Amino acid sequence: MLVSSQAQVTGRYEEQCARVRLRCPRCFGSIGYLSDENAMPFDCLTCKTRLACEQGIWKALLPERLARYARFMQDYESIRASEGRGSTNADYYLALPYRDLSGLLSSQWTLRARTFRYIEHRILPRIATLTHNRLRVLDLGAGNCWMSYRLASEGHAPVAVDLLANDQDGLGAATHYKQQLISLFPRFQAELDNLPFADAQFDLVIFNSSFHYSENYEKTLAEALRCVRGNGTVLIADTPWYSDEVSGRRMLEERRASFIKRYGFPSDELKSLEYLTDQRLHELEKWFGIRWQMHEPYYGIRWQMRPLLAKLRHRRKPSRFRIYAAKAMK
Repeated sequence: MLVSSQAQVTGRYEEQCARVRLRCPRCFGSIGYLSDENAMPFDCLTCKTRLACEQGIWKALLPERLARYARFMQDYESIRASEGRGSTNADYYLALPYRDLSGLLSSQWTLRARTFRYIEHRILPRIATLTHNRLRVLDLGAGNCWMSYRLASEGHAPVAVDLLANDQDGLGAATHYKQQLISLFPRFQAELDNLPFADAQFDLVIFNSSFHYSENYEKTLAEALRCVRGNGTVLIADTPWYSDEVSGRRMLEERRASFIKRYGFPSDELKSLEYLTDQRLHELEKWFGIRWQMHEPYYGIRWQMRPLLAKLRHRRKPSRFRIYAAKAMK
């Protein structure tokens, strides 16, 4: 029986999507392929570093880097728990981002939902036409993996990455999606600046409300561009943008004061850059030879009125959320 060339190409691509090429997080050498059936540890033959899977999560954060992030992770988890994030009920996760069944953070999830709808309807179709509609996507800052779940439900092949692995707000929460998927997508505990993946194998890399946690935008973006295929796309979504540095710095001062008052600590253990400006984006363009394409989802009239209201009330300029897309130049 003859198989059409289109079917052969599609079949090869689906096989490639199921096999993620890994690299050692210490010496960067190749350590093998990850497939759905494989949960055995990977041992680097060069430096003896082990990449092990614990409760379905691949631990790619080196011990010394885990120690480096420990205080940040502790503070972050404490703040997120106090905000009421997470649930023991699978329905809570399955409803995201379109409904917040807890009712505690509905306004935030409304913004996330509108961002995702824009990506889903305006950006993904353009990329998918180049790869026979199925995309291998790297979800950076996946959190509870809601975006990876949505992408997997649409037939794409996501890989979720986050620092947090807990069952409420981290990678462990993805177990709530198991009954809805044929197989659960791979999950990796890793840092944005040292991803355990070989070069040039993702069609799309999405910074999922995570780029602003970077301490060095050049280093973080370089790692994303390394992982994306030639002519692939990197997206920065739900990272605050300010029209000037002064407004961004004032936001940070206000937030530190608020955190100290509410939680007893400023939550600034990680020296994150926290926001974007046109100047910062332009510097990244020059550094990498890329060109940002800006997208502005509609977040509602109240969101549009924020700059005017801030001006009338003599407050600092508020943040805005945009989506920035760049093609890999390879």
